[in-house]
Amino acid sequence: MEAQNATDQADWGIIMELITIVIPNYNGKTYLSDCLMSLDAERQRLDTPCFRVLVVDNGSIDGSVQLLAERWPQVEKVLLTENTGFCHAVNVGIRRADTPYVILLNNDTKVKTGFVKSLYNAIEKDTKLFSVSAQMLMWDKPELIDDAGDLYCVLGWAFARGKGRPAKTYDRPARVFSACGGAAIYRRSVFEEIGLFDEKHFAYLEDLDIGYRARIYGYRNAYEPEAQVLHFGSASTGSRYNEFKTTLASANNVYVIGKNMPFLQFLINFPFLFFGFFVKALFFWKKGMGVLYLRGLKKGLGLVLSEEGRRHKVPFSIKHFKNYLAIQWALYVNTIKFLTKG
Repeated sequence: MEAQNATDQADWGIIMELITIVIPNYNGKTYLSDCLMSLDAERQRLDTPCFRVLVVDNGSIDGSVQLLAERWPQVEKVLLTENTGFCHAVNVGIRRADTPYVILLNNDTKVKTGFVKSLYNAIEKDTKLFSVSAQMLMWDKPELIDDAGDLYCVLGWAFARGKGRPAKTYDRPARVFSACGGAAIYRRSVFEEIGLFDEKHFAYLEDLDIGYRARIYGYRNAYEPEAQVLHFGSASTGSRYNEFKTTLASANNVYVIGKNMPFLQFLINFPFLFFGFFVKALFFWKKGMGVLYLRGLKKGLGLVLSEEGRRHKVPFSIKHFKNYLAIQWALYVNTIKFLTKG
């Protein structure tokens, strides 16, 4: 997959870098220049921690590679020969990073002034922080939140905190269940302990999964409102609801539970999970995607029960018991937050 592994060593960052910004790209030519220009402007700030930029292209066929070669020759890049999915692309970037921190950044974003410094300062405050999520704002309505960190509830639903609400109401740092992988900083050393992104996800909920896994190991995830990005959203898949996303996201919903939740905890939560998946099935049925959703659930269950799925399951350890209790409490609290739009 990495047969064409062309890396142009950048002149950016002669000083020792603290951060590697990994940008996975698949047919993102329309947005990529805006993203890279905003990072270039960020680099000019004297108080910005030194960082390198690495674009991992997932076999784009829209001219992205040519754009990078002609307009951004100084940017380090890895060119994959086919679309291997978000998870594999970012894992390639994380493995190549030799910095203490990694920022994952979607190609359809534009960072605002102070983005890198704010994320770096936030994660430096607490060694138990695995990740810090940025404040993602809607591209065409920047006064509204696109994502202020992700939450997960006992109904088996993951949701973007603050989606569509005024940004000014999410102006304080907060704990979140997991960071949104579209714009977040991660402590690289923790990846060595808990593993990288699970490539069986391909895309969708992979950031929830790894945030969940980090919590099992006793780490925390946070949200930092001073780190802001504009996000176009659904740039690679074309819309919020489509055949690809519906099938894959529903499969990954099942997979997240199967690999992270111990059997006893699953039994305790089963009535809530059953209700949550039933409501989701009705929702997608009304949209004419009910069959796709059910197909995805079947696919996810098959993955959980497969030999490969069992290999990826996070092994239960009694030393993590208090962490499971904290997670369970968060599932209840986040359900209340979802229902009250808190």
